[in-house]
Amino acid sequence: MADRSHAFSIEELPAHLILEILSSGRLSSSDLACLEATCRIFRGSHVSFPNKFRSMTEFAAFHLCENHLIFSQLPPHARKNLVERCCGNWKKVLRFLQSVEQSTGTVNTSAGNMQVTTGRYHTLLIHDSYVYSCGSSLCGVLGHGQDTTQSVAFSRISFPSFSQVINMSASHNHAAFVTESGEVFTCGDNSSFCCGHGEVRRAIFRPTRVEALNGIPCKQVASGLYFTVILGKEGQVFTCGSNTHGQLGHGDNLDRPTPTKVESFEGVGNVVQIAAGASYTFALTNDGTVYSFGSCSNFCLGHGDQHDELLPRAMQSFKRKNVHVVRVSAGDEHAVALDSNGYVYTWGRGYCGALGHGDENDKTSPELLSSLKGHLAVQVCARKRKTFVLTDEGSVFAFGWMGFGSLGFSDRGCSDKVLKPRILDNLRSHYVTQISTGLYHTVAVTNKGLVFGFGDNERGQLGHEWLRGCLKPTEIMLQTKMEDMAIAAQSG
Repeated sequence: MADRSHAFSIEELPAHLILEILSSGRLSSSDLACLEATCRIFRGSHVSFPNKFRSMTEFAAFHLCENHLIFSQLPPHARKNLVERCCGNWKKVLRFLQSVEQSTGTVNTSAGNMQVTTGRYHTLLIHDSYVYSCGSSLCGVLGHGQDTTQSVAFSRISFPSFSQVINMSASHNHAAFVTESGEVFTCGDNSSFCCGHGEVRRAIFRPTRVEALNGIPCKQVASGLYFTVILGKEGQVFTCGSNTHGQLGHGDNLDRPTPTKVESFEGVGNVVQIAAGASYTFALTNDGTVYSFGSCSNFCLGHGDQHDELLPRAMQSFKRKNVHVVRVSAGDEHAVALDSNGYVYTWGRGYCGALGHGDENDKTSPELLSSLKGHLAVQVCARKRKTFVLTDEGSVFAFGWMGFGSLGFSDRGCSDKVLKPRILDNLRSHYVTQISTGLYHTVAVTNKGLVFGFGDNERGQLGHEWLRGCLKPTEIMLQTKMEDMAIAAQSG
């Protein structure tokens, strides 16, 4: 029998086997960078991979990029442009792809998987598949039951057994959740049928499964003002709720009490991301096309006019410029998109500098944000007259209306305007991986799992009991962390 007690070095393994280990799992770009920095076997050259790759981890990053869903769907010219934008560094390309992928779902942090989403006066947080909420519970939006009207600290929401939440969305007064099994749950104000439970207009005080989607696995939700958009795992789009402006995409103005499939997307490619504004909707397909429909009173549909669209319509501006969009965000009065080169585009109302072009002029179609061309953006977030952009280096740029300090600049007044993208110095020492902004407050998550909030806290939406608001990003202590500290203190 072989001697199982024999210890061997990783250097004894064949290079092709090591490469298989590096490129077959879910290693991140930072993992590969750490391996290359700390172990000579990963940074040295080897005959088993082409000379154009300067290290084994670089070759592994190349393989991970080739198999990544976003990269595999890019046309050849877009792939080439992205690699050149990243100076030929495949680990940087991988970091971009993984960051974009996580921008609309959970992000991997050293404290576990997390996602943050902010509503009008409340905040929702996923932490390792559990959901926590704080703020105002108008119409049951916090999901804690009829007796809870407000929660000043993050409190865990009760879901049915084995329901691990992987995606969620918060709007003014309702919320939607997707579990690992693909089920959809909703809670909050249902007077417009936006929760999708049929001809029931009463408030839903606890997350309740949407039975109309039974047997249809889903992966993302987006909640608008009085409607909800759901994305199926096979790229189907379902909508329910108010349809005053055609935001449900069915070619009419009839409300839908239960999620109804948007038939127009049949044959145009799989939808890979959805976003919901106040009264309009975006759907992004795998070929980089953005479809918009609903209200165009603020030019948010990006077609160069103010005509409402009752059916999904492709945004030709991106098509004409050969721009492959990878993510889009819908604000209340403006919108922002991210392309495959990490460039940012904005359009809609320019109130308070929300578009970032140095003025308050409106844009009827997408316009490149030239001041950010030197940065590789990985996430864009728009809401009430303000915009946030995250870069691949974990930096945060913000512009628009300060609104109770919700841009996070402690040297500016609560109602000031920031007309051009400005880096958020108060978070420079942290690597921010996700950000979400509500009406008057903003919450960010770092790669270490720290959560920071700034802006209005009048209703406890920042998870602080003793603050009415703050101009400077302030760490939010999660209930799980507080419990761990209490247990540690007792054992000590």
